[in-house]
This record gives sequence, C-alpha cells and structure tokens, in this order.
Amino acid sequence: MSKNKGLFRVSVASLALMALTAWGLPQAAEAAEAKIGCAFSMTGGAAAYGATQKNGASLAMEQINAAAGAGGLKLKLLFEDDASTPQQGINVFQKFINADKVSMIIGPTLSNTAQVADRIAQQSKTPVLAISNTAQGITEIGDYIFRDSLTEGVVIPNTIKAIKAKLGIKKVALLYGNDDAFTKAGYQAFKAALAESGIQILSELSFAKGDRDFSPQLTQIKGMAPDAIICSALVEEASGIVSQARQLGIAQNVPIVGGNGFNSPALIKNAGAAAEGVIVGAAWNASSPLPVNKKFVEDYTKKFGTPPDQFAAQAFAGVHIAYQAIKKAGDPNNRAAIREALTQIKDLDTVLGPFYFTPGRDAGSQPVVQVVKDGKFVIFGM
Repeated sequence: MSKNKGLFRVSVASLALMALTAWGLPQAAEAAEAKIGCAFSMTGGAAAYGATQKNGASLAMEQINAAAGAGGLKLKLLFEDDASTPQQGINVFQKFINADKVSMIIGPTLSNTAQVADRIAQQSKTPVLAISNTAQGITEIGDYIFRDSLTEGVVIPNTIKAIKAKLGIKKVALLYGNDDAFTKAGYQAFKAALAESGIQILSELSFAKGDRDFSPQLTQIKGMAPDAIICSALVEEASGIVSQARQLGIAQNVPIVGGNGFNSPALIKNAGAAAEGVIVGAAWNASSPLPVNKKFVEDYTKKFGTPPDQFAAQAFAGVHIAYQAIKKAGDPNNRAAIREALTQIKDLDTVLGPFYFTPGRDAGSQPVVQVVKDGKFVIFGM
C-alpha cells in the first residue's frame, strides 16, 4: 500500500511539473543552430588559400556565437577539403546538401571547382556564397549563387589603370596559366584591360599548373625588354615565376603585376626578396582604417600568429554575411528564404567595407592596388 502511495505521489508531482511547463514555467532556452558547409582547398594547388580561409571563417564563427548569447542563433561550420579539384568539390557539395542538410554553402576555393559544383547547389536550390571565385560566369550559373569576392573583371582594369598612371607603362609581356578557369579568366581580363589602356602586348606566353621551370618563357620575355611582366597565376607558380625572373636578371625596375592569385603571404614567403615590388590588384588590404577591419587584423594575428590575407578577410566577411541572411530569414532550414535575405543585404559593415550584392549577386565593394614593400602588402603609391 505505502509503495503504491509513493508511486502515486511521484506521478502527481510529474503531472504537476508537466502542467507548469506547459503553462510557461521558465525552462533553459535551446538556441537555434544554422549549419553552413565550408568547401575549402586544404590540399592541392590552392591549399595556401584554403588554410587562411578556414582560419578567417573559424574566427568569425567564434565571435558570432559568443555575441549571440545563450538563446541567440548560433552557427556550426562544417569544413570539408575540396582538394583543389572539381570532382572532389562535387563530392563535398553533395554531402553538404544531401547528408548534412546545411542552410547554405560557402566556397569552393577555386573558380574551376565552382563552375561544376555550384550547378549542383543551384539544382537543389541551396544558396552558395563564393568567397574567392573571381572568374566570369560564376554567378550566372543561377539565382542561388552569390559572391563577396570581386571578379578579375573588376580588379584587373583598376590595376592596369594604376600602373599606367603611376609608372608610365607602355609595353608588356603577358604570362598566364592556360589550364585553370581562374588563371584563364585573369588572362582575358588583363588582355582586355591592356587593350583598353592602349598598352602594347609584346608577347603572350603560357604555362601549366604544376610547372616548376619557367626559364624558357622568362628568357624570351627578357629579350623583349618589356616595361612590365603581367602574370595570371596561382600562388605556387607565381612564386616560381617571380623568383626565377630575378634570378635570370630581369631587374626590379621591371615590375611583375599579378592578379588575385598573387594575393597570399605565401608569395612573399616563397619568393623572399624577389617579391619586393610585385604589384597586385586586390579586394582588400590589411591597412584599411575601418574599425571593423583593424579589430579583425588584430584578432586574427593574435589567434593565428600571422597577419590575415585577402582570402582570410573574404572568408571572415562571408560568414558574417551568411549569418545576417540566415538570421533575417528566420528559419535556418528555409533555403529559399535565406536566398531572398541575401539579396537584401545592403551597407553591411564588413572588413571589405560597406557591403551589398549587385543585381547580378556579385560583390559591390571597391578594389584596391597593392605592392610588396619591406616584406608585406601595402597600398600601391603610398
């Protein structure tokens, strides 16, 4: 009898607790969580970019989640290696979309990969935010594809105008990687910008990804005596080209001008003193006086022991842009609402400056021109 009474009391107590809960007894709030898939090149030819992208994205997630508090929307970033190859990029996108059920995808690192992987996301109506794809045609894949990275078509003409105005460049040699969407896009943008500026192209020479000896092309270029060498390359090949150019006696007063592939500390690390004077068009520079940027540079350097590069900055900005869109959408599982919210991003305070998307879903920020001086990137002309 006493045993049954005890059970009865427990049951009554349990029912009472359930009733109080139903009527609003304060309970610990469970924060909503949005999963974002990050497809970065952690191995392969673009690994130098992927490493800093992961750092920048991770830092943004930590700061966003800390600021969100106990009951705010939290982010969970899922990192996968796209291995710098289109096929692995496809595999990663399929995993994010079908298995992980992510709210959206950030990446992949290379335009080459984006040209095929983004089509899978578009078909499944999963928003994608590119943070380093600069080739033409990426956002044209579909209305679920966005990017915070400036295209080579925006950055390169600005660079060519700057070198003509400041250095009086009249004739150049053009060198580019002929087997990658990113480097070919850079080549096309350079060629068009040079023609527009009335600068003569003495020769157009190419190389392949993975090449290590550039002496045949550089020897030929040296004999032409150009005012500058214009180069579209990924950082591994760019480092070799810069080093070998100086070794072959092409003087520092013949500047080497690169596209976005040169925007990595790895260029300065690998090429050493030969990198001095290299000019690079960019979407971001560490010396920007914006308060949000100064804090980012300080926080990143403290956490990772090295200053951030453009790829880290665009990843950091990308996570903040994604977070604002997901928050505005009101449901991390509603991909259509997230896509719509991305289109409404306007004057968002980011490390890239006040940010918005153009009607074509490209970045609305402004380009800059950098030069390597005393072992770091500074604003060209300063």
